[in-house]
Amino acid sequence: MSTSELPTSEAPQRAAVASYGLLLLTFIAAIFVSAALLFAVQPMFTKMVLPRLGGAASVWSVAIVFFQTTLLAGYAYAHLLTRFQPGRSSVIIHLVVLASACFLLPLHIASGWGRPPQVGEAFWLLGLFTVSIGLPFFALSANGPLLQAWFVRTGHPDAKDPYFLYAASNVGSFLALIAYPVAVEPFVRLGDQTWLWTAGYYLLIAMVAGCSLLMLRSPNRLPDAVASDTTPAVTPSWRDAAIWVALAAVPSGLLIAVTAHISTDVAAVPLFWTIPLAIYLLTFVIVFQTKPFIPHWLVVAVQPAFVLFLVIAILMIPIESIVLQIVIHLSVFFVCALMCHGELARRRPPPQFLTSYYMWISFGGMVGGILTGLVAPQVSSRIIEYPLLVVLTLLCRPGFTLPTRGSGQYPLLLAVAVAALLLIGMAAVDIRLDTPLYAVAVGFLLGLTVQFWKTPLPFAAIVAMLFLVNHYNNYITSNYLVRNFFGVLNVVEASDDRFRVLYHGTTAQGAQRIRDYDGNLLTGRPDMVSEFHDGGGFAQVVDAMEKKAGGPINMAVIGLGTGALACRGSAGTTVTFYEIDADIARIARDPSLFNYISECAPKTQIVIGDARLTLADAPDGSYDLLFVDAFIGAAIPVHLLTREALELYFRKLKPGGIVAMHVSNRNLELATVVAGIAQANGAIVRVYDGGDIDEDVDEHRWIPTIAAVARNEADFGSLAKSEFWPIRERDPHQRVWTDDYSNIVGALLRHLRSRQVSSDE
Repeated sequence: MSTSELPTSEAPQRAAVASYGLLLLTFIAAIFVSAALLFAVQPMFTKMVLPRLGGAASVWSVAIVFFQTTLLAGYAYAHLLTRFQPGRSSVIIHLVVLASACFLLPLHIASGWGRPPQVGEAFWLLGLFTVSIGLPFFALSANGPLLQAWFVRTGHPDAKDPYFLYAASNVGSFLALIAYPVAVEPFVRLGDQTWLWTAGYYLLIAMVAGCSLLMLRSPNRLPDAVASDTTPAVTPSWRDAAIWVALAAVPSGLLIAVTAHISTDVAAVPLFWTIPLAIYLLTFVIVFQTKPFIPHWLVVAVQPAFVLFLVIAILMIPIESIVLQIVIHLSVFFVCALMCHGELARRRPPPQFLTSYYMWISFGGMVGGILTGLVAPQVSSRIIEYPLLVVLTLLCRPGFTLPTRGSGQYPLLLAVAVAALLLIGMAAVDIRLDTPLYAVAVGFLLGLTVQFWKTPLPFAAIVAMLFLVNHYNNYITSNYLVRNFFGVLNVVEASDDRFRVLYHGTTAQGAQRIRDYDGNLLTGRPDMVSEFHDGGGFAQVVDAMEKKAGGPINMAVIGLGTGALACRGSAGTTVTFYEIDADIARIARDPSLFNYISECAPKTQIVIGDARLTLADAPDGSYDLLFVDAFIGAAIPVHLLTREALELYFRKLKPGGIVAMHVSNRNLELATVVAGIAQANGAIVRVYDGGDIDEDVDEHRWIPTIAAVARNEADFGSLAKSEFWPIRERDPHQRVWTDDYSNIVGALLRHLRSRQVSSDE
């Protein structure tokens, strides 16, 4: 039976149902596509910018601050537009804004933003993002709340509670983030990605226009149940807004902190950016469902257990597996963010306050991002924001109250405060807890958590004290400590104060012997230690090149460290260092810290800036040997390990010169990556991995893994005759790394497999 044959009472009803279905589908599709574009552009454009700042993990932290700030601007614009220019005016204004952003497409880095300054990198980066993608991102960020506000006025039956559309928005964001490192980045060139994104943006404009037409053809008013004078909705108070801001700020800051922690320990690449952000968005999807599949009461109940597990893993169970570390940190982050966002969803206001609610959430996200990504690195020389934010999530739990008389909380909080001050005072005069006393303190605090499991403030205070005890136990008196855009630099003395070591985060970047066995200070030309000692891989490369040249050579080194390679060559050999971190240059030139440069080559040139950019300025054919010593740390600059990078290195070499890459890394297998990019450039690779000398941990003598790359066999000189420098062929199943493609997960898995094989043997 056709619609025309239906009874008069049924035909209009079915037509209305079909119309409502089409309307809902149109709005959901537009919101979904807008959210997908909004979050796909974040890793895509940040990856485009990353090489200009040496692949530093902080690039993503600052990028998140930009995205959160612009998101707030978009939400505020949507709120003001719906409040003061509802209906037809809001449609015209927003379509003009969307169309205006087309003049900046396809996405690209704005002209005039070539090289960052040596100070203020974060603010330079914010400026670059603003002028390059500020308008398109702003226009997209306004779509979510604006389309939802339009939907409220369509007269659709579901318009009375439109918050399910927020979940749909976050589903689009989540899927885009998951798809980017898995289905887009590995298979689509970066340039092609920008064109595909542009096509999606044009499609979205048409979809938003369709939504606007549906809204204008509808009653264009608030639902009766919401707008009725008989049941007036309570206007949210400033206290409500402050709670929304706090509940949004804490997980937002924790997102940046946990992402920086993971990126610093592995690599600053989209995969390790998108996973935490996808988890963050997934929590919004869950809590804004009509019936969340993970009940909020369950999350509240288990959160303390997850936090304690993290504390125990940090304090008492050293975990070497980077994969297990990532799983633990992300699991705790998921539960903490889900708890905070669950509280946020539980406190959502009626629909007519929807845009202001989203605006306050966005404001909280921006506050958390700014405090964690910009303020914390300036006010603290150590990374304290991560444990602090974990503690703050405990204070976001329902039931948080200030202590009252007779509650039993006062004595505990006072005791914790006194103990914290005592620890700080002991640290100031360098008094250390011995191991048994440390274990007793940790055990006692863990025992207290059982008593105060369900009371947020005391439990948070105990966890904070546990983190402080751990920090105190790991406290090391520094000769020099500085935190900058690229991380934390710490110069300490080790091995009975016989050696001075430079740490970048948790990774040693070089050492120098400063005292003999009797404790007497050493003077004059320093001994070669670390990976640069006599007979090691570095020494063999320099010796082979000097022997082949019949005298001194001209050498370039990417990565300064302590400047030890200034002392590696014979008299007359010159070294030019390329270093992105100006603070490392200050450390290496300070003879009170390390005197390699001052003793061996005081006039050594140190070029500050990203090596891909600064090395390009050197005349072609300048160097006999080019060392790339930038991969020893946990996080590696991927753009220095690509086919295009090696092509640049070869251009700067003289005929017969070689490139040597230090590919030792505690988490990644990189020698086969070098083999791949070498073959892509028609070159040969020989890899040194020890075998002829022994390590001596007490004397800071390490065996490095060195991949030497040459255009032909004769260029290797004496290395070609050594059994300890075998040729490494490219793995045919392993794709060549380029500026548009890299596979950190593959390098991580290969490293894990090699460790498993070694342990089995």
